[in-house]
Amino acid sequence: HHNLPEYNPNATVLSIGDWNSLDSTVTEIIVGGGVSQPGLTELDMTRFSRLRSLIVGNHCFSYVTTVNITGLTELRTVVIGNYSFTKEKSSWGYDSERRFYLKNCLSLIELSIGYRSFSDYGVIEIENVDALETIRMNAENWGSFSFYSASLELKSIVIHSE
Repeated sequence: HHNLPEYNPNATVLSIGDWNSLDSTVTEIIVGGGVSQPGLTELDMTRFSRLRSLIVGNHCFSYVTTVNITGLTELRTVVIGNYSFTKEKSSWGYDSERRFYLKNCLSLIELSIGYRSFSDYGVIEIENVDALETIRMNAENWGSFSFYSASLELKSIVIHSE
């Protein structure tokens, strides 16, 4: 994926063991391609209170059914590569048990999701991300298939003072 930076020894994840041993104070997480394991079904990011950037490579977290990115007030960027968070690599589907939550991340400016990632997720909820400037779901030639059968809920309350 063109947005993936070079190796960063302080926050690079090359295995599920690396993921499980991450310190809760990291500010950047880079997940290399192919990181996945049947036993890992929930990706709860709430413990990373100082996280500013999450970058996930291609073909990662295939068995994860719930992604929870909530309350990370310093998070600015989420970039997901191709074919991640999906079981069906060559198709799409609908599984109401597979859910993506992105909520209360007040500094988030970019959400970028690669081709066929989350293609069988049934729920995507994005809420209270008032700084968000870009949501990108990349497509190769004719469609991204990201959240193919899910209903997108984008909720936010912005109060303007005069």
